[in-house]
Amino acid sequence: MKLHHLKPAPGSKSKKIRVGRGEGGRRGKTAGRGTKGQKARSKVRVGFEGGQMPLARRLPKLKGFKNPNKEYFALINVERLSEFPAGTVVGPDELRAQGLIKKRGRVKVLGEGDLDRELTVRAHAFSVGAVEKIKAAGGSVEVVE
Repeated sequence: MKLHHLKPAPGSKSKKIRVGRGEGGRRGKTAGRGTKGQKARSKVRVGFEGGQMPLARRLPKLKGFKNPNKEYFALINVERLSEFPAGTVVGPDELRAQGLIKKRGRVKVLGEGDLDRELTVRAHAFSVGAVEKIKAAGGSVEVVE
């Protein structure tokens, strides 16, 4: 048996009914739609709910807009940096390799938790608390562009 020998089971496929093909046929003239009225004409428009107030008009308009120039940061707290050995240079690539951040792009270090080792931390942005804690542990901070 080959793929081109396969056929649907007898009776499983019915022929498409072609409506509105002349008055001699069973479904000519009005094509099974009756006469006049909304249902006899074309389709009702998208979102039409039969005269009920449509959902798009029931819901309030949302204020504001999405800023297309907004810069998104992958956030990481100081306490997560303790996973690196002392004296290491920790940058976006090292964080990604360790699985601490997922996305490519900019990284911001926040000051949650404590840091107990000396690290050189490279990131695109730092919170004030993060800078204080990294320097208090004897480390240094580098802002990457």
